[in-house]
Amino acid sequence: MASDDIAQLADALSKTHVGDGELSFKGLGLKLDNAASVEELVRDIEQYQGLRALRLEGNTLGVDAARAIAKALENKDLLQRCYWSDMFTGRLRSEIPTALRSLGSALMSSGARLTELDLSDNAFGPDGVKGIEQLLKSPSCHRLRELKLNNCGMGIGGGKILAEALIECHRQSSAHGAPLKLRVFIAGRNRLENEGARALAKAFQVIGSLEEVHMPQNGINYAGVMALASAMRHNPELRVLNFNDNTFTKRGTLAMAQALRHLRNVQVINFGDCLVRSEGAIALAAGLREGLPILKELNLSFGEITEAAALVVAQAVMDKPHMEKVDLNGNCLGEEGCEALREAMENMDKGDMLSSLSDDEGEPDDEDDEEDDDDRENGDDGEDDASDNCNEDDEEDDEIVKENGIIKGDSPEKQQSPAEIVSFLSCPSVEKLLQLGELRTDLSRQVDPSDPHMAADVLLKITSLYNEEPETKTAVLETADAVLKKLLSASTFQSYCFLSTLLVQMGLLKGEGKLKKVSLIPGQLLCLEHAIHQEYFSQHHASLLHTFISKNSEALKSCSSAGERLSSALEKKCNDQH
Repeated sequence: MASDDIAQLADALSKTHVGDGELSFKGLGLKLDNAASVEELVRDIEQYQGLRALRLEGNTLGVDAARAIAKALENKDLLQRCYWSDMFTGRLRSEIPTALRSLGSALMSSGARLTELDLSDNAFGPDGVKGIEQLLKSPSCHRLRELKLNNCGMGIGGGKILAEALIECHRQSSAHGAPLKLRVFIAGRNRLENEGARALAKAFQVIGSLEEVHMPQNGINYAGVMALASAMRHNPELRVLNFNDNTFTKRGTLAMAQALRHLRNVQVINFGDCLVRSEGAIALAAGLREGLPILKELNLSFGEITEAAALVVAQAVMDKPHMEKVDLNGNCLGEEGCEALREAMENMDKGDMLSSLSDDEGEPDDEDDEEDDDDRENGDDGEDDASDNCNEDDEEDDEIVKENGIIKGDSPEKQQSPAEIVSFLSCPSVEKLLQLGELRTDLSRQVDPSDPHMAADVLLKITSLYNEEPETKTAVLETADAVLKKLLSASTFQSYCFLSTLLVQMGLLKGEGKLKKVSLIPGQLLCLEHAIHQEYFSQHHASLLHTFISKNSEALKSCSSAGERLSSALEKKCNDQH
């Protein structure tokens, strides 16, 4: 090694930080190619008694240099924290796995028990994950609490290898009576996509101890998001969820909203740039109303959310005492919508927590024919939007078989529908409704809160028969009341899913997928007006409908006076103090 290089290294090493069990060579920009180039660094490691943390980030290690450092680590049994990010700049990808294996073998030989491992910003790809695979499975990682692999280019293959290693680590540590309790997992910008996300979801479900999950920018769409959402429910201590810049669309957002209802410790949610859209925002608002008691930050920026849906979210955070920040920037509110949102937050005395709206995209173009990203992305099935499931108990979407509007499931009520009911739902008419007599009560049994599409369809079929003839009016209103009472008495999540689907079919909300709006007639709105006055129709349900109707009144123009009566009833209900 040239004398100038030695002098440069000596000068750099003189800047190392030593103390509190930590030896740091962070950010020195050292180019460490061989054993000679790390002689002094190795000496410092060997002479450091009680080494608990080693910082090597911001330097670049070759294979031989890594082997020399590894040799020095073989007797450092107290080492717990390895900060080894950005450690292979300029190295061939083929070198990195060998270097990592050397370092990992040394840690295993020493008997060290790591609590934190940071290998972020090392573009090592799937082969790099193979380089740490044995380390992750070994007793040296049985006590691992934080694993940081941000921006490593793992890809699908690396994600699968990592997931299997974590599952094996949990299995082996459990066999020794002390299961792996990983708390922090960071793996953004890794191109994990759906397959990698699904593999890691299995590991997360097994581990069950996660407190922070950061997986932004991974090319994950709804299929992977649904798997991750299911896994999150098995981690009750979750505090931070960051899935920024993946593609949720409606199905992924519904799955996440369901998961959040079960989590009581979440403080930070970052679903920014995830294409949550308005239907997803409504579902998340339901989750906010039902759970998340200590939430502090909510990021739903750049999600194609419209004004009315943003206002529903704002209303849902009203009773969150710990809320500090709500980010709805970059959505589709328009100038008036931005002002309405600011005003709403200020009226709730929460104006200071609303982030800037400077990047708002403006109101959406009604003429745009929005493709269903669930079908256009790399999904694994060809189901259309009608298969969305709002079942609050199931962790994965169950296949729901429908025939003539009837759900066939496990319930005997659903399995044995009277022929008269089937006939009515196939081709509804006043005559058939009246002929049902006492069987009309069976119609409410056909609606399942977990299937909002079928529920909205049944309600609109019933209310389309309304007229002022006394017997017909009574039959329609009584039947509609029974159906709505069942749907709105379900969980907030399920009732919000139903109402958002109803809004889509009424043309008041732009939905995803192939669900088409119906041609509204005055009787349907008059039935809703009647329902608003009933006890089962809560103020927050009325508020949701009123928010959308007041912002999209043109959609009810064909029903003129009936639309006005409905709007008036909703406004009165919303202003009532309970």
